[in-house]
Amino acid sequence: MIEKNKAAAIEEMRFRLLIDAVVDYAIYMIDPGGIITSWNSGAKRFKGYEEAEILGEHFSRFYTADDRAAGLPQRALDTAIREGRFEGEGWRVRKDGTNFWSHVVIDPIIDPNGQLLGFAKITRDLTDRKMAEETLKQSEQQFRLLVQGVTDYAIYMLSPEGRVSNWNQGAQRIKGYLPEEIIGQHFSIFYTPEDREIGEPARALEIATREGRFENRSWRVRKDGTRFLAHVVVDAIRGDTGTLLGFAKITRDVTEAHQAQEALEKTREALFQAQKMQAIGQLSGGIAHDFNNLLTVILGNLEILQKRTGDDPKIGRLLENATQGALRGVSLTQRMLAFARRQELKTESVNIAQLVQGIMGLLRSSMGPGIRIETQFPEDLEAVLADTNQLELAILNLATNARDAMPDGGSVLITAQPQVVLEQSQATLTAGRYVCLSLIDSGEGMDEHTLASARDPFFTTKGLGKGTGLGLSMVHGFIEQLGGRFVLKSEKGRGTHAELWLPVAAAGATVKPLYPAIEPISVPRLSVLVVDDDSLVLTSTSLLLEDLGHRVVSATSGAQALKLLEQNEIIDLMITDMAMPQMSGAQLAHSVRLLKPDLPIILATGYAERLEGFAAQLPRLPKPFTQLNLVEIIAQSMK
Repeated sequence: MIEKNKAAAIEEMRFRLLIDAVVDYAIYMIDPGGIITSWNSGAKRFKGYEEAEILGEHFSRFYTADDRAAGLPQRALDTAIREGRFEGEGWRVRKDGTNFWSHVVIDPIIDPNGQLLGFAKITRDLTDRKMAEETLKQSEQQFRLLVQGVTDYAIYMLSPEGRVSNWNQGAQRIKGYLPEEIIGQHFSIFYTPEDREIGEPARALEIATREGRFENRSWRVRKDGTRFLAHVVVDAIRGDTGTLLGFAKITRDVTEAHQAQEALEKTREALFQAQKMQAIGQLSGGIAHDFNNLLTVILGNLEILQKRTGDDPKIGRLLENATQGALRGVSLTQRMLAFARRQELKTESVNIAQLVQGIMGLLRSSMGPGIRIETQFPEDLEAVLADTNQLELAILNLATNARDAMPDGGSVLITAQPQVVLEQSQATLTAGRYVCLSLIDSGEGMDEHTLASARDPFFTTKGLGKGTGLGLSMVHGFIEQLGGRFVLKSEKGRGTHAELWLPVAAAGATVKPLYPAIEPISVPRLSVLVVDDDSLVLTSTSLLLEDLGHRVVSATSGAQALKLLEQNEIIDLMITDMAMPQMSGAQLAHSVRLLKPDLPIILATGYAERLEGFAAQLPRLPKPFTQLNLVEIIAQSMK
């Protein structure tokens, strides 16, 4: 009997040692009331409690506060008693307050008489698995959203037999089928009848199955029967055991790219010339309205100027207005002509700050919204000797190069500083005073090889048809001809610094008048409402009308003009610009006709626009116009 008891004790000790040696599972006992009565090494590792700290405590302390409030610990024990076992997963709390995801098994311990002695509780830490599952779930959800959000590619799955099992937005857009129309259909429906007859769909799946991937370009058919050239990729999808689960199919419509490539290959040289002409057309069209406005300013102010004599205070205003318009108009004209013929240099005294400011609008439109342009000029900067038109063209060339070097946007700084070259200087410049005009960009920069060749004629890094390679060489030749110097500084990844060294102009330079004087014109006095969003044109037109003896009321928008009319401003005639933001001249004319049906209206426009309805019947004043044109059109309108 003693030996038997001894053997039982040894066996129990072995069992306890075995349980205590398990570190991957928390194995412990609780009494019928839930009090912990034993504790193994795994329980200590998972939950952080020493055996002396936890024995005698209630097992509910491992549950979260929300689970305790919901009575989950007691329900687990009740389930174990009622069903003979409780098993579940949930969040539990360690001694240090951190949570872990656990898998729990609770078995009731019943003696031979059927009396409950307590419970055996086994807990496993599955936090890593839970996190992996959550990550995978989130990743799968994001992937589904990503695939569904793609509209440039048709992405869908095929069963091993080739039937469509899902459908993304790109597939719907490219092929025209709704998901409910196509899911379950065989993908061969997208093939042309010719390809189906020769078994092309089956061949694609066979190659994808054998080689893991099939890729080609061929014609496909949309729901509406139209054809498109598709770039197709089919990838076989296999399970862990190598079983074929289906195919992933990606299709892209490359019809336009294919057609463009064909056209490029067939007419490369012709297309190159066409692109150059298209650039001229785009430039001309983009500046047409402003160009005509500027010429209106020039003709109008100069027409008045030649009538004024003496110390009339308005002379200064007229000169400033006309000069601004003339310089901008001439620069635009010369810029367009520069594409077609070579110009002789016509040197004159040039104020660099005013010149740059005059072309700032064109610079901003050429550079685009993604590039910030800054200017820094000293107030006492001396004028330089240069050809105004060619200097503007040089700045535009440099700005265009800077733009191309900043495809993702950036900044350009235009600045100038006075410089002095001494006799003993090693520079190639003649001794004297200069102004160094700098254009500094934050672009990609150039490596040493590119920088060394940048000013060579016909050298370009822009690819075929995207540049002549003459831009920088023209700048170099122009500056050298002036007696200056063109300097390029650049490093890869550090942008480019272009310097134009220009000789300072001699003092006392004068500007000759552009137009001879004309005889003054007399017209009947009227109260005229002039509407134009361009302040220069508005001022010029108003001055022309006032010079004719008219009373002028001006407005910078259609809304402002309507407000004046609603306030019963005395108006005999309205002259409105056609191209204005928010409310065009035609729209304004319609609104005015409702307010004042008998008010004569003249539309001023720089475009040969086609108008309809009431606006088409109104007299039109083409820009640019002269004072004589105004007299004639007013006389026609007031009949």
